[in-house]
Amino acid sequence: MQLPENTALVVVDAQVGFDDPWWGPRDNPDCDANIAALADAFVGSGRPVVYVRHESENPDSPLHPGRPGNALKPYLARHRPDLVVTKSVNSSFHGDPDLDAWLRGRDVGTIVVVGITTNHCCETTARVGGNLGYDVWFALDATHTFDRTGPDGTTMTAEELARATATNLHGEFATVVTSAQVVRALGGAAIGRL
Repeated sequence: MQLPENTALVVVDAQVGFDDPWWGPRDNPDCDANIAALADAFVGSGRPVVYVRHESENPDSPLHPGRPGNALKPYLARHRPDLVVTKSVNSSFHGDPDLDAWLRGRDVGTIVVVGITTNHCCETTARVGGNLGYDVWFALDATHTFDRTGPDGTTMTAEELARATATNLHGEFATVVTSAQVVRALGGAAIGRL
């Protein structure tokens, strides 16, 4: 399967603050390398790339705009994105500027969602995108998350949460894929170890 020429990569909250131990144990150590490879592949194919930045309203959060952790990950600086969206909620479609309007203005009907965290802002962006009628591809191995403790006191590991997100999304809101599948669908050869 090939991705349309007007497919956009949406990189959700790939920010320095997520390297902070404040968040706890995480999964998928290959996430950042996979995001970087996909950004390279999209730029190389001439397709649009969108960076999304979360500006937390919690002053203790590493993602608060007054903290260094609010910065995008350094590897994203290799490319100039076509759009940067700033948000303070989970969905990239509820930020500024309006992502939906920008995509529709460029006749983009397919998006590939990657970033941090799998089960929060990435999953929410995929769900909203699917509800808005986009063909959403969710590159699971280009996302990561952290262990979370539920209201019953039980902790779910990051791996369990990622698996739950993939199960929730696939066939309903999105098509869950690997980074290698995305690169192949762009019509290019595998990049690096993808």
